[in-house]
Amino acid sequence: MNDRAPIQVVTFGMGEEVFAVPVTMVREILDYRPAFRVPGGPAWMLGITDVRGQGVPMIHLRTRLGLRAVEPTLATRVLIVDVVLADRMLSLGLVVDRVIAVATFERDRLESAPDIGLRWRSDYIAGVVREPDGFVVVIDAAEIFSNDDAAIATIAQAA
Repeated sequence: MNDRAPIQVVTFGMGEEVFAVPVTMVREILDYRPAFRVPGGPAWMLGITDVRGQGVPMIHLRTRLGLRAVEPTLATRVLIVDVVLADRMLSLGLVVDRVIAVATFERDRLESAPDIGLRWRSDYIAGVVREPDGFVVVIDAAEIFSNDDAAIATIAQAA
């Protein structure tokens, strides 16, 4: 892969913040529907949902990132993503407030994650892109789940 090639992402909003994940991770984008709740799961684990005959764990991404939970709206979407971990691939449904667009950024615009001044853990951030009206935070979805054995166990039990 060319390290100079532009990066294509799906941008999405949670509150006032704009986040992104690489488009190569996103299998599809679905309208929000309530998940089948799994008893005893953490607050960020909404349950499982059926995606074309496959049970997919639904993750409330706001809560997982440490942001305040909000009720779903008509704009709420579920990003079905394939997250590659060291020993397996997880299919997850990431619940986000709204999907904005598919965007392309030149790699030299991607800045490293700042260590202070953010409301979420910086190790979850792959990089930040400055835009005229703010920042786009590119999240590292694998990092969000790979360093938390309890999170992986919960997701594996639900799937």
